[in-house]
Amino acid sequence: MSTPREIEIIGGGLAGLALGLGLRRAGVPATVFEAGDYPRHRVCGEFITGLGEGTVARLGLAPLLADAGRLSEVEWFLGGRPLRRQRLPAPALALSRHVLDARLAAAFTAAGGRLVTGTRMDPEAAPAGRVFSTGRRRAAVSPWLGLKLHARGLRLTSELEFHLGDEAYVGLCPVEGGRVNVCGLFRQRADVTGNRETVLQAYLCATGLETLAARLAGAEICTESCSAVAGVGFDRCGVAGDRLCLGDTFAMIPPFTGNGMAMAFQGAELALGPLLAWAGGGVAWPETVRATNTALRKKFARRLKVADTAHPFLFSPPRQRWLAASSRLGLVPLRPLYHLLH
Repeated sequence: MSTPREIEIIGGGLAGLALGLGLRRAGVPATVFEAGDYPRHRVCGEFITGLGEGTVARLGLAPLLADAGRLSEVEWFLGGRPLRRQRLPAPALALSRHVLDARLAAAFTAAGGRLVTGTRMDPEAAPAGRVFSTGRRRAAVSPWLGLKLHARGLRLTSELEFHLGDEAYVGLCPVEGGRVNVCGLFRQRADVTGNRETVLQAYLCATGLETLAARLAGAEICTESCSAVAGVGFDRCGVAGDRLCLGDTFAMIPPFTGNGMAMAFQGAELALGPLLAWAGGGVAWPETVRATNTALRKKFARRLKVADTAHPFLFSPPRQRWLAASSRLGLVPLRPLYHLLH
C-alpha cells in the first residue's frame, strides 16, 4: 500500500486543527502552520450551538469537550431591561478558546501531526494538498468592532445573557475557572476611547448598556484576556475559485447565532472525506476542491442567508423595539429561527 499524500493546513484555529486531527486519526500525514502560538485568547462568544454528535465522533472531539459547560437557557435584554427568557432547543457547550485551541493543538500533535507555530505562509501560493483555514478575511470596508474579556465575580441572571444596545450587542457566557466571557460586536465610534482593558466598558456606556457596564465595573477583569478585532465582515456565501478554504476563511456567520465554532468543526468534517480520497491518490486536486466547496455551500448557504437577514434587527434601535414588541406578543418564531440558523 502506498504512503498517503500529505495535507498542509494553513491556520491552526478550530477548523484547521480539527481537520488535522481527523486526518491523523485516518493515518494521513498532516502539517498545520500557525502564525501565533498556544494558548491564546480570541474574540469569540465561546459557546457552541448546533454541533452534532456525529461531527464530534468523526473528528475525535469528545475528550476535548467532555468538561464543557452545558447551558440550556438564555435571557435577552434591551437597553438593560429584561426582555425574554428562552430555552434552547439543545444545550450549548461553553469552553474558552484559550483552553479549547490548546487542547486541539495537543491532541493533533499527540496523534502524530506536525504543528509549526510562529510561521506565516505565503497566502498566494495554493499548491495541491494545501488547505486554507487562516481565519476571517478582513473586509475592505467594515464598521464593526469585536471586543472580548473574561471577568471573575460577575453574577449572571441566566445561564447565558444577550444584551441589545444602540448599534451593539453583547453576549455573556460562563467558562471554566469561574470566569464569565463578555464578548460584543459594536459599530465603531470615533468618540469612544480607552485602552485594551477599558475600551469594552467605554463602548457599553456609549451604546446604552450602562447597567451592564456597572455590573462589569464591580467584577475582576482578567486583563490577559482582553482582546479586540476590527475590520469584521460577514459573508452570505463562501469563497469561490481553486482554493480549499475552511472556517471563517470560507464564510463568517454573525456571532449572535452562536454557530461560528460549530461551523468550523462541521466544515472540517465535510472536507475530511474528499481530502482522504485525494491523499489516497484516487482523486485529482481540482475535483477535491470542487467537491468540498459544493458540500460547504450546500451545508451553510441557507443559515448564512437567514443570519444576514436577521442581523440588522439586532442593531437598529427602531428594529430592536419592533423585535421586542413582537417577541412579547409571541410573534417571533424563536424555535424555527434557531433551526434555520443552525
